[in-house]
Amino acid sequence: MQPENISVIVTSHNEARNIARCLESVRGFGETVLVDSFSTDETLEIARRFPANIYQRPYRSAAAQKNWALGVVQNQWVLILDADETVSGELRAEIEALSQTADGYWIRRSSEYLGRSIRGCGWQRDKVLRLFDRTRGRYPLVEVHEEVELEGKAEMLEGRLIHHPYADIHQHLRKINEYTSRGARECLDHGEKFALAKMFLHPPFRFLRMYLLQRGFLDGGAGLTLCLLSSYSVLLKYAKAWESRRKRHQ
Repeated sequence: MQPENISVIVTSHNEARNIARCLESVRGFGETVLVDSFSTDETLEIARRFPANIYQRPYRSAAAQKNWALGVVQNQWVLILDADETVSGELRAEIEALSQTADGYWIRRSSEYLGRSIRGCGWQRDKVLRLFDRTRGRYPLVEVHEEVELEGKAEMLEGRLIHHPYADIHQHLRKINEYTSRGARECLDHGEKFALAKMFLHPPFRFLRMYLLQRGFLDGGAGLTLCLLSSYSVLLKYAKAWESRRKRHQ
């Protein structure tokens, strides 16, 4: 599969720290479409140094941004990235060697946290369906954790995306606040019940699963911090869902 026959879609919002690294990793692909949610930092200024078609539109959800971009790109095959991801050399070489035996491909991700490559916490099994025939795939309109729904066969690639999700704990906490608000809304939209009980039970189970069963302890202080904050995010999501549900019935 030739990279020049693949359109790259990148979504961004205030990603000045990451955008150059992301766009540099996809030089030579057929086109790059950047869909920005009105960044207020230097994201666009940096992006204009690269051969990318830049669009801005209001953010409703990551799924909505990506679906919109699927209707803009020119090529049948697309590779979708978040601005905090980069294509590794191994992944690029594997894409170039593909004989296109499927309608889409899962890609593993290697993620870094607090300056450390994370080997446990469940992140070692992280994979995303990001390379696919756009006539066979579309994102369901969910608030969080969007994944493309593919009509057809999907296979796994061995090359990896490199993921830099958080610059520091401050940014992690900010994203937790954003994601849990969306997650709480999704809970309510699906008629979520027993939020108070889940607020009590799920956070400790999340921590124990990530830290012990998924070997977060192998990642030292970074792993402990990640597991604790992930547990906190579960608590916060259900607390917000409980609060919103309570206000609706007042």
